Amino acid sequence: MLRNLLLIGLIALLAGCAGHEAIQGQGDSQLWKVHKVQVSALDGWQINGKVGIRAPKDSGSGTLFWLQRQDYYDIRLSGPLGRGAARLTGRSGATTLEVANQGRFEAASAEALLEEQLGWRLPVSHLLWWIRGLPAPDSKSRVTLDSASRLARLEQDGWEVQYLSYVEQNGYNLPERIKLHGENLDVTLVIKDWQPRQLGQ
Repeated sequence: MLRNLLLIGLIALLAGCAGHEAIQGQGDSQLWKVHKVQVSALDGWQINGKVGIRAPKDSGSGTLFWLQRQDYYDIRLSGPLGRGAARLTGRSGATTLEVANQGRFEAASAEALLEEQLGWRLPVSHLLWWIRGLPAPDSKSRVTLDSASRLARLEQDGWEVQYLSYVEQNGYNLPERIKLHGENLDVTLVIKDWQPRQLGQ
């Protein structure tokens, strides 16, 4: 019963955010809403994969590990990324970045910290949504759906995100290959292992 009420509340919330979203493409908008509700319920995951970054001062590839536990995140990048291994941890309002051979840095936002220390303007708060194949709910977006009513392409806050393939894991359709294009920064994510969880049940 409680779960049904939570689901109805989440549908109402997403319906309220629908005005932010312009939908196009070959998918069905109703199936897209159902998919959004299901995937939005994921508030925990563990991801292992690869990341490629192209920026004016840094280019390279490495491995990605991302642990999410509701609002807490632990994101680790390692390999030849130009600046060595990096680990970003925190939650809303407090973030720590550790960079190999450079030290430990703290700031109120992950975005400010990454730009200050690595020169990357990366919307980390949006990535929490984009990694699940969802637009961030707090700003306008233009979405293009694929034939299975999932995101094929997303435009939001100056970024273009392409979803090249999906994988089914524990009943969820989740992104497997993602390309992000922003101002002076291109990021490619290839997720080798998805372990999605619902922690807030």
